[in-house]
Amino acid sequence: MTEPIYDLIIRGGRVATTTDVFEADVAISGETIAAVGRGLPPAKREIDARGKLVLPGGVDSHAHIEQLSAAGIMNADTFESATVSAAFGGTTTVIPFAAQHVGMKLPQVVADYHALAKKGAVIDYAFHMIIADATKETVEEHIPALVKQGHASIKIFMTYDRLKVDDEPLLDILLAARQSGAMLCAHAENHGIIAWMVKRLLARGYTMPKYHAVSHARVSEAEAFTRLIGMAALIDQPIMIFHVSTAEGAKVIRDSRGQGLKVFAETCPQYLFLTAGDLDKPGAEGAKWMCSPPPRTHSDQEALWQALSLGDLQTISSDHAPYRYDETGKLRAGPNPNFKQVANGLPGLELRLPLLFDAMVSKGRLGLEKFVELTATAPAKIYNLHPRKGSIAVGADADIAIWDPNREVTISDEMMHDLAGYTPFAGRKLKGWPVNVLSRGRVIIDGNKCLADAGSGKFLARSGGEAAKPTGRLVADMDPERNFGAKLL
Repeated sequence: MTEPIYDLIIRGGRVATTTDVFEADVAISGETIAAVGRGLPPAKREIDARGKLVLPGGVDSHAHIEQLSAAGIMNADTFESATVSAAFGGTTTVIPFAAQHVGMKLPQVVADYHALAKKGAVIDYAFHMIIADATKETVEEHIPALVKQGHASIKIFMTYDRLKVDDEPLLDILLAARQSGAMLCAHAENHGIIAWMVKRLLARGYTMPKYHAVSHARVSEAEAFTRLIGMAALIDQPIMIFHVSTAEGAKVIRDSRGQGLKVFAETCPQYLFLTAGDLDKPGAEGAKWMCSPPPRTHSDQEALWQALSLGDLQTISSDHAPYRYDETGKLRAGPNPNFKQVANGLPGLELRLPLLFDAMVSKGRLGLEKFVELTATAPAKIYNLHPRKGSIAVGADADIAIWDPNREVTISDEMMHDLAGYTPFAGRKLKGWPVNVLSRGRVIIDGNKCLADAGSGKFLARSGGEAAKPTGRLVADMDPERNFGAKLL
């Protein structure tokens, strides 16, 4: 008898890519996909996927894991609990943050997060570096060195008292990203507008969580997007704008992309499925739905879906930021905090894909191929993890989620595997669920069981790749042929 040539075959499922859906077997040798076809020869082990969908494992490119906030609050998850949660939801790659705060040395920050992830992560991971202290050493020495080590994306905040980067240092960081070949990612809201609104609301006694949604005035998003895009165009540096929440913000991005600027953008499930009305709960209960920017309106949801359809927004991340609803997290300031005292963020790693599958595939909005694109292939390409991640193709890592498209699930707090203790989506009924998940050929989720060992995930070193390359088209102010010969880049 001929020895099996494959280690594992996923037999008879419907495979989906960004362009096609077809019945095929998927064969795996070691950690990679060895063949995709029909009637492949037997393997050492087989998984019967008839009646199931065989999809690339999700790539969640925006998550806060085991991260200390600027206010000194540690979020609820460890790398183990967060990545186990991600795996149960069909996600096999995650890009969390190595978060610098003022006074911290960036290399030590990155080393500390590496140690945490190496100890706990059960799926593969990369890092975005958060820059909150744009010293000369950070910008000129540490960023270039760390990008060379495989940390090819940088995040900045344009708001938050202890994190915000003002315009002049932001230009320094944009230039450092350009010179290093890194992507610049941003939380873009106008800090002054938000601070002004917060002070006026609190002074007038409007303290409940629902007023958090009012404090982040809509104009603060579109204004910051416009300002950031203008600075990025001046430097000719590609950017990724995180968690777009408003129709006006989506329009700013659409217009800039129409001008040929290299602007990428994402949204999140909370902006597609929640509204500001979800914060309107008795007492402090609405704190469970507080994130920044806040959920908006139903009309904003429709504008964001349209932007996803048109390609103005290219990815959907979770922005997983889990804080427990107790004195360690949301209620650190006491049982009745004002909205300014509440830690911002929602758990979302586990439910990102099921929520989107239900909307996009089960309910028919945008379809299966677009689901694969937005949740796996596009983020892998933008952050230069493709073709290793994000696709079912020969030679790619065997990161695969097998979905039962007919399984119906009612979401509850108790079924979640993160440590937040609640989900803002409890009570929703979803159709479609991942039942088996593989990471580099290892079956890590089998029904209700996690089979992965803590620390079995691998760090994914990467360069900035194609998305992070400048356009080469300089604005007149920066072009020596049009600015009297001044060389500024």
